[in-house]
Amino acid sequence: MGVAPSTPRLGEAGAASPGAAEQMFAALVGDRAYPVSSEFWTQLLELPLTQQWPRDRVLQACHAFAQNNYHTKHLAKILIHLVWCLQECTSASSVSSSVYRKAINAAYISSIFLKFIIENAKADNWQELCLDIDKDEKGLENFPSDQSVEYFLMKGVLNYIGSVDVSPESCYLHHELLNLMLVLMSTQLCSGPSPEPKDVHPFIDAAMLQDSPIVASVVQKLLLNFVRRPQIPSNGSHPVFSDDGGPGVLQRVGSAAANFVLLPYYTFNYFVSASAEGATSQLADNSLLVLLILIHYRKCISMNESIPTDGVYMSDSNTNVKDAPAFHENPYCKALNNAKDIQFDHADVEGNAQNGPVVRLSFASLFDALGTCLKDESSVLLLYSLVHGNCDFQEYVLVRTDLDTLLMPILEMLYNASRKTSNQIYMLLIILLILSQDSTFNASVHKLVLPSVPWYQERLMHQTSLGSLMVVVLIRTIKYNLSKLRDVYLHTNCLAILANMGPHAHRLSAYASQRLVSLFDMLSRKYAKLAELKNDKALKVTSDQMEADIISDDTSTELHIYTDFLRIVLEIINAILTYALPRNPEVVYAVLHRQEVFQPFKNHPRFNELLENIYTVLDFFNSRMDMQQLDGEWSVDKVLELINKNCRSWRGEGMKMFTQLRFTYEQESHPEEFFIPYAWRLILSRG
Repeated sequence: MGVAPSTPRLGEAGAASPGAAEQMFAALVGDRAYPVSSEFWTQLLELPLTQQWPRDRVLQACHAFAQNNYHTKHLAKILIHLVWCLQECTSASSVSSSVYRKAINAAYISSIFLKFIIENAKADNWQELCLDIDKDEKGLENFPSDQSVEYFLMKGVLNYIGSVDVSPESCYLHHELLNLMLVLMSTQLCSGPSPEPKDVHPFIDAAMLQDSPIVASVVQKLLLNFVRRPQIPSNGSHPVFSDDGGPGVLQRVGSAAANFVLLPYYTFNYFVSASAEGATSQLADNSLLVLLILIHYRKCISMNESIPTDGVYMSDSNTNVKDAPAFHENPYCKALNNAKDIQFDHADVEGNAQNGPVVRLSFASLFDALGTCLKDESSVLLLYSLVHGNCDFQEYVLVRTDLDTLLMPILEMLYNASRKTSNQIYMLLIILLILSQDSTFNASVHKLVLPSVPWYQERLMHQTSLGSLMVVVLIRTIKYNLSKLRDVYLHTNCLAILANMGPHAHRLSAYASQRLVSLFDMLSRKYAKLAELKNDKALKVTSDQMEADIISDDTSTELHIYTDFLRIVLEIINAILTYALPRNPEVVYAVLHRQEVFQPFKNHPRFNELLENIYTVLDFFNSRMDMQQLDGEWSVDKVLELINKNCRSWRGEGMKMFTQLRFTYEQESHPEEFFIPYAWRLILSRG
């Protein structure tokens, strides 16, 4: 793979002999610069490439290409040829297989060398890419004088993705372009955990500057790919392959390069895939990953830029403007947030004209696709992005009568929390918290009855409400967190959801009611241990007073946290008994059955007012039981019968009315510090 001694030539009648392919690639990575107008590029990109190279030769080729690219500018030239191929694919009414082959080869070869250069770049200004080409060079007469190579590239790639439908003929090219997009945007992996004004990301920055019609079409097409999950044929018969249908050099380059570059791709492996199932979703999955990176990207406004009033948002509205980082508006995020249901567009109905192109798709199809794919972590992040940012989609979800389509996969994943990452658990809980802010949602989940819950192993659940299952799973998540993760933020989110649901509880199941009271018991035991520990340390005089003070402060902080948790659980129980007692006899039974757990806190200054209501209920039903003449022992059925009978006569006399707890979700002041690394972690985990 040395330097080509002369201009490489194909064999007779354009046949691609092994020697010719070897010579063409040697020329590509060598130190001789081929003009962009040279026939070399056409010959290179038309090669079927049937050779096989070992890993060390691929690595050697990448090193040579990166070193010589300073002089040859071959990376910029092959990217320009890629855009020209895409323009030909877009403009022609019927595209020949040779044009598809050239575009696929250009995209794939570019991604191999780009991955290597990005991973091994020594400076964060990406000078190693050498994209500053001489526009006076022959063949570039029609190159837009006001555009950089990176802008020209992103416009060409995004325009193709957004304007050309996925078909059996175009699916391979779409797949390669999505892979290339991930490589181009991977410069973010070389930056710090949060965006800074000095950060340079040439390709994704160029993507942010595209016109709104391109932006809207890309967001729409990526969503449609996710929804429709187009299949990639797995029989390897497409004419972009080598003539004999065998594995080609590009396939071998890709599998070898996967060992030492950031993002491994296996595009050509689909041609020999054992099953169509694996190939079916890959294009959809990559579409989603590209969309997530685009919508969560943030570009800081540099110090020497003036801050306009439009197209900018501050990361923290409570922070001094001079100190808070200011970001350019992300057009892809805006397009997703403004997406409309194609079947019912509120703005059109109300006669309000839309400003610019709008993403339109079927929310019903998107809802169903999310329900099917939620076990994939990237789908959870998309659902979060939609319910948090798109008011129309959130409203659509809330009025659906089949909420179990989304909630059952979410609850099953929380049930299996031990197998999930903490970030995934956070995303799931935040989605539930956002939905639980709506009273209609809270009422609906209690009225939707599930015939069975096959994945719940601890006990059989037949004819239980979705709301009861939510209560059980959330409490189970709290108990898991208490024993394993010990994460206060996770605790708070779980309790916030339960608090939002409390006043709307309707016929909560016996099991859910028991778990709610046992949650108070569990937290109270933890509280008692902490209180005892604090008292013991206060009595002991240690030699190291500073260390003792630190330990005491930690215990006091934890004690304060558990005091808050206990109060929230009491507020939840109190809300059910105050606003929904006649509809929840099982909650009354659970409180009666375990009434001793409330006794230690009866005179506690933080809890006594809430416990007054609980004891008003206890006194009412205890007195009714005392008045009942009964032969033999009280059984569960007899107690429930008495509770049901007296629930009808319950008037709530003596109950104090408290303001209902209502928790809302607010993003952290610097959400980009979480979402940008999280989205990339999802991509890297695919490898």
